[in-house]
Amino acid sequence: MSQVQRHPLAAQAVEVLLTRIRAGEWALGHKLPGETTLAAQLGVGRSTLREAIRELSGKGVLVSRQGAGVFVTALDAIEDWDTVLRRADIVTVIEARIAIEAEAAALAARRRTPADLRGLWRALSARAEAGESIESLVDADTLFHRTVITAAHNDILTQMFDAFVPRLRHAMIDMLRIRPLADEQADHHAHEILVAAIRARDPEAAATASRVHLTALKTVLDK
Repeated sequence: MSQVQRHPLAAQAVEVLLTRIRAGEWALGHKLPGETTLAAQLGVGRSTLREAIRELSGKGVLVSRQGAGVFVTALDAIEDWDTVLRRADIVTVIEARIAIEAEAAALAARRRTPADLRGLWRALSARAEAGESIESLVDADTLFHRTVITAAHNDILTQMFDAFVPRLRHAMIDMLRIRPLADEQADHHAHEILVAAIRARDPEAAATASRVHLTALKTVLDK
């Protein structure tokens, strides 16, 4: 059975516990052994174990329930978005966007307000008038897509998209410098189709328009 061998003990205890959780020793919702038993298994003192449990609780992996014990609430520690996105390649980011934005487009078609629709038309016009600057086009395009997500009225989807923006912006600018859009008019028309579907309150058409557009972008980036 794995035991902690070197200093810092609490950090090692965290790693050993995570390793055992990832290996499936304790399933989601499972109660960990009692403090005395677990400390002995790890070869650390109870204060060190408590510190490790506090750290894993802060990462969302464990939860301490007074009078009941310590339970597994996640099977791994979740990294912050910045760390995850720094490692992600742009195609992976686009794949995540397809999942998020297709659903957001469908929700926008169901929930959009007159104010949302006016915002979409403004964002679409700004995109058409972005000029020849690649940076301006990318920024206008990003604003358009964010406006679609905002019209879904789901704060979590909006925050997820916002986390992608810095990674996405640099990659899109670099890509367009190397490989400009083959048909800017067709690309803009794809955005018009999306707005029309949202305006018509057609969730299926909106989701399809979003998915088709972003999948075409992924294909270009994946060459």
